[in-house]
Amino acid sequence: MKTFQKLIADGLKTVPEVFPWDLQELMEAESSLLLLDIREPYEFDTLHIKGSMNVPRGILESACDYGYDETVPELAKTRDKDIIVICRSGNRSVLAAQTMQLMGYQSAKSLKTGVKGWNEYELLRGY
Repeated sequence: MKTFQKLIADGLKTVPEVFPWDLQELMEAESSLLLLDIREPYEFDTLHIKGSMNVPRGILESACDYGYDETVPELAKTRDKDIIVICRSGNRSVLAAQTMQLMGYQSAKSLKTGVKGWNEYELLRGY
């Protein structure tokens, strides 16, 4: 049996992580970067990174593929695009990015520390 933490550790074998300060640099340098927040809508509505797209983890697979009610065309057509997957603390995003890799996404990464870490980073920078 695998625990949640073991699943995350296994996912980190293939999923790169990006720290908040590295994400800030990527956002400034890459106009084609896709920020994908996989938290529930109520979490997203409370606090999110400007410019991020909300696709809850529960519908991620069907949102990433054509032919479903949940299909998000902007997401389904970006298998070769740099994608940063975001959650609250950086755990669910690892599992979601791993799933996206299995579905053919070539550059799915996880935001280490999630929105929580991003918010703390912004507070430190004086935003």
